[in-house]
Amino acid sequence: MTGSAPGELAAFLRHLEHERQLSSNTTSAYRRDLERFLRWRAGGAAEPELATTRGHDVRAFVAAEHRRGQGGRSIRRALSALRSFFDWLVREGRLDANPAAGVRAPKAARRLPRTLDADQMGRLLDGDDASDWRASRDQAMFELLYSSGLRLAELVDVDLEDVDLFDGTVTVTGKGRKQRTVPVGRRARDAIRAWLPARALRLPPNAPRDRGPLFVGPRGARLSRRAVQLRLDARGRRRAVDGPVHPHVLRHSFATHVLESSGDLRAVQEMLGHADIGTTQVYTHLDFQHLARVYDGAHPRARRTTRRSDRAGREDEDS
Repeated sequence: MTGSAPGELAAFLRHLEHERQLSSNTTSAYRRDLERFLRWRAGGAAEPELATTRGHDVRAFVAAEHRRGQGGRSIRRALSALRSFFDWLVREGRLDANPAAGVRAPKAARRLPRTLDADQMGRLLDGDDASDWRASRDQAMFELLYSSGLRLAELVDVDLEDVDLFDGTVTVTGKGRKQRTVPVGRRARDAIRAWLPARALRLPPNAPRDRGPLFVGPRGARLSRRAVQLRLDARGRRRAVDGPVHPHVLRHSFATHVLESSGDLRAVQEMLGHADIGTTQVYTHLDFQHLARVYDGAHPRARRTTRRSDRAGREDEDS
């Protein structure tokens, strides 16, 4: 292997950004994971020994990450970064074999995404909250998030020309810079129409009114992701929605509600922009949980079992 490890890493990150065209967030995650491995591999030396790295070294790194409290999901992500890095080094002729190829990460407990039910969503979105231009903008943002199942990054990147209010669609650029066009519901379209006059007043005098960022701040600049998070969290607390509300909760709720009504997993996958349907299948688990709650609350035998269990529990407490 030739060249320094930091130099190899810098070249690999340029490959991710310019050739594979990964997002800046993904590239930054690769950088953090790989820099952590390189520091661990160096062990205090000036340069890590990548040329002599073997599978048992990668497994030792995984064990060290586990000991310091890293979860299975984080370790899997780091292993994925290592495999990609070493694969690239092999293709470039700088390494003979990929030492991370056969290394497995510990299994992580499957966490189901948090969602809001229809009543909570109505509490969050319904009602006249458009008392000023910020409230009008927020209403349009949150309605669009829930209506179309957008990611936060997709929402803030939406330009006015990406939205077709006549056809009821919005075109967004998702992960891997893949574009998709998804439906926009009536309430979201109405909220966007109500927001547009206030948006025009926020723009600088020489800025075009018919294009540019859909959601802007007080000086007409594109709204930041952090601003959206803070505004949504504040509305959730103001409207007494259970638990913290972040933008992905609206995306999860969109997917769950559409799947409950339609049962069309492929359509939900397409609307969410998931490359792998396995990612979308988590919502079938949420749907089953909903059905189980309905069954437990409605089935006569389920109700009697519950009452008998409750009675037995009370008798145990009394004894």
